[in-house]
Amino acid sequence: SVSFGNIVGKSPAMMQVFDIIQRATPLNTTVLIQGESGTGKDLVARHIHFNGPRKDKPFIVVNCAAIPESLVESELFGHEKGAFTGAEASRPGKFEAAHQGTIFLDEIGDMRAGSQAKLLRVLQDGTVERIGSTHGRKVDVRVIAATNRDLKALVDSGEFRRDLYYRLDVLPIFLPPLRERLEDLPLLVAHLRKKISEILLEMGHKTRV
Repeated sequence: SVSFGNIVGKSPAMMQVFDIIQRATPLNTTVLIQGESGTGKDLVARHIHFNGPRKDKPFIVVNCAAIPESLVESELFGHEKGAFTGAEASRPGKFEAAHQGTIFLDEIGDMRAGSQAKLLRVLQDGTVERIGSTHGRKVDVRVIAATNRDLKALVDSGEFRRDLYYRLDVLPIFLPPLRERLEDLPLLVAHLRKKISEILLEMGHKTRV
């Protein structure tokens, strides 16, 4: 096989990636996808979810780098009405929204220390507690995390919690950049040309690219 949906390649490095993806897909194990920006980490996460046992359940994406530190807890775990100024209604967080499905924590390496501690608690006991609530809610969520940073180096420098890293690094997938697998370039070009042709045909153009 040289294609997993939109992930294309036949280099030894990519065949190894495809093998791990194939093994990861039917499981409920936490997956950590590492690779530079543009290597297709989100494509891998989507493939694992939409071809796995939870495919009919929610796939919730959280960009950890885009949420202000002050809102991370509310965003991930939700809040009760009146928990803070502006909380006019109770709201579930992303973990509750992903119940029985998958939560994709993108750019996990950018999460601040306080949020890391709260995330670790959820991963340990599968319980989320909304801000302003006195009781936890059990959630059944598969976690897929991704980062373009070297998490191991962040752990060594003290920027990322070691215990959280071990919780996430259950089934690691490293995506090599294209420059390290140039033999995949013709395949990728052909794949993109086919995709563009299909889009143009759908738009009513009869032109082949």
